[in-house]
Amino acid sequence: MTLQDIGFDHWFAAQATELGRDGCGFARISAVDRGSYLITDARKEVPAELSGRLAYGIERSEDLPCVGDWVTAQWYNNEAAAIIHQVFPRKSFLRRKTPGEAIEHQMIAANVDTAFLVQSCHFDFNPRRLERYVVMATDGHVEPVVLLTKTDLVTTEALETTLAVVRSVTTAPVMALCTITGAGFAAVQQTLLPGKTYCLLGSSGVGKTTLVNRLIGQEAFATQAVSSTGEGIHTTTRRQLVVLQSGALLIDTPGMRELGIISDGDVDMGFEDIAALAAQCRYADCRHAHEPGCAVRAAVEMGELPEDRLAGYLKLKKESAYYGMSQLEKRQKDKAFGRFVKSVKKRKKGLK
Repeated sequence: MTLQDIGFDHWFAAQATELGRDGCGFARISAVDRGSYLITDARKEVPAELSGRLAYGIERSEDLPCVGDWVTAQWYNNEAAAIIHQVFPRKSFLRRKTPGEAIEHQMIAANVDTAFLVQSCHFDFNPRRLERYVVMATDGHVEPVVLLTKTDLVTTEALETTLAVVRSVTTAPVMALCTITGAGFAAVQQTLLPGKTYCLLGSSGVGKTTLVNRLIGQEAFATQAVSSTGEGIHTTTRRQLVVLQSGALLIDTPGMRELGIISDGDVDMGFEDIAALAAQCRYADCRHAHEPGCAVRAAVEMGELPEDRLAGYLKLKKESAYYGMSQLEKRQKDKAFGRFVKSVKKRKKGLK
């Protein structure tokens, strides 16, 4: 295998001249677990750590290497370990708001071509959560594809209803499958292309790890018995990249309880239908509440746009604006504090 086999395409090759370093090579982050890293250069996978200069030069947690990142690394100890010196710019990414009160991004994966948004047809199915996943993917320039799992737990009629709801939420492709019987599995396999990177996103217990094991062709990762409701139990504990027999690369991720959005881009990218209607509103800054000439409200009243979809859109816009402003204020405060520290050091130096 070569670097090209694990995703090092022309876009990254163009960065290589500037990011090259004597005595170093290029590698990809294949796993991250509590601050420790595994990297691969397509020949081998070894543990790695950040160089002191890189570690102290990183100001934001989102700038730390994450699964899928390309890095400049130096191998040592007979190539049994490595030091990471630089991180390549990201071609695409998946991120969310850090859980809790902190207003920061948490990186999930980088340089992903397609995100499989996994939801169970049973208790886990949630259109509003699916909207958040779609916004997350489109904001990071990642193609979303919806996977509905555990079709064996619902009737054919219920499945058709769920599929219709998904199609009302997003224009992304949608596939239904059962990882136990294998129904629909072949269609998923056909979408996987050599050298391309795919990421599984979904709540705990929706069958992501079982799907990974089917794609690999063996029980490479541990799974747990389903609960009494028929739903799975959380298994994956870290983000990890694996190479499939087809040559495609797949990243599995732990289930997410919180999916906050801090969009530096545009929430409209996940709501193309509402964005198209909004362009017809009388006022450019229409809030789609009670303004006259609102094409969005008119579509709701005519039954062409579900009320709950508009409510989800407005909620995400409000949340994104709030956290986005809070993050901007945080960065401004951090910069101001940095300038203050520099001025104090400068005054002390002048007194010597």
